[in-house]
Order: sequence, then C-alpha cells, then structure tokens
Amino acid sequence: MFFRPLPTLPGGRIIQLLAGNAQNVNSLSENFNVSRQAISLHLKILTECGLVAIRQQGRERYCEAKLDSLREVANWVQQYHQFWNEKFDSLDKYINSIQKNKPSKNKKK
Repeated sequence: MFFRPLPTLPGGRIIQLLAGNAQNVNSLSENFNVSRQAISLHLKILTECGLVAIRQQGRERYCEAKLDSLREVANWVQQYHQFWNEKFDSLDKYINSIQKNKPSKNKKK
C-alpha cells in the first residue's frame, strides 16, 4: 500500500508541494486540474501511508508532508542499490577479462 499513490501524478506532486510547507486543502487543490474530491482521495491515501498528516485549524484542514517514511524507504532501497552495483561491477570486470583473452577473429586464411 505504501507505493500505491506515488506513481500517480497528483500523489507524487502533492508530496513535492507539501515538502516545502504545509498548505490547506483548497490551496493545494488549486495546483491541479482535477476536482477537490480527487485531491482529497489522494490525501486520504497519502495519510494512510504515513506520508501526509492533516491537522484541523478552525474550519481549515492543513496538510503537511511526513518525509521520515520516505527516508526509511530510501535507506532500504540504498542497500539493494549498493548490492547490485557491486554485482554489475564484478560482471563488467568478468566480461572485460573474457574479451581480452578471446582470440582475435581477424586471422587471414
């Protein structure tokens, strides 16, 4: 469920907009060519994922990004990034060594 809103344009853009500062739902909705209800649905999903917090202040609902969850994901992905970089570097060295030891096909008959 964590990654569900991220591929969607409004979901990812909402996080980007809220990373700078908290905004109320109406001002946030003005950044998109979709209905306020659609933005509210994205906010609901982002809230369920722990990426956005909504606080009530009078009649307004203010949204703010909670980026700690994204940092946890980035750290988790970084482990695999390093692992696969090492594997690809080893593969590259192996391929280069094979190519150096490979007999030339340009022999004249």
